[in-house]
Amino acid sequence: MEASFWHERWTSGRIAFHEGAPNALLVKHWPALGMGRRVFVPLCGKAVDLIWLAAQGHDVVGAELDPIAVEAFYAENGLTPTRTQHGELTLFEAGEISIWQGDIFALTAERLGPVDAVFDRAALVALPAEMRVSYAAHCAALTHAAPQLLITYEYANPKMKGPPHSVPADEVQAHYTGAYDVRELERCDISGPLTTRTSGSEAVYHLARRID
Repeated sequence: MEASFWHERWTSGRIAFHEGAPNALLVKHWPALGMGRRVFVPLCGKAVDLIWLAAQGHDVVGAELDPIAVEAFYAENGLTPTRTQHGELTLFEAGEISIWQGDIFALTAERLGPVDAVFDRAALVALPAEMRVSYAAHCAALTHAAPQLLITYEYANPKMKGPPHSVPADEVQAHYTGAYDVRELERCDISGPLTTRTSGSEAVYHLARRID
């Protein structure tokens, strides 16, 4: 999927994937997992989840392709970030929340710094099948396989096109079992704007670093 697709979405305001409140599955499951202090949120958009995580005492670092999304996040939350350029990436920072703007595949573990946990609501499902393998491996390498709370969709109609894409449980296992022990925490019916397009389930997984 080309970067131009996402830039066009943000430019035109076609962002039905944006949730105006903290994700319900995040709020339900995160507190019990003991995920550590510094949290990475890949492909974060302007998600309110970052504000919620910061309110729980976390230092939050996101990664987002589109500058409109990043600027909107800080403006809508009354924050004035500093900006520094790091090659092709721009780092926005304000209080406990920083966001790397640019191609996530250009982000390195050295630039990202230590990460205790990952929250992925919108990254894996945003990518087509041919990119998900490399993304999952890149995210694990970036974070040294820090534990993750991962949310995915599985559509009843196999012809339903994303994004967000359908990522079945066996694919989650295939992507992550090399580095993690994968445990499904909950599965529920799809809700929200997606219900006008398809039925199916939303699944939440805890990915714990594998110790052999």
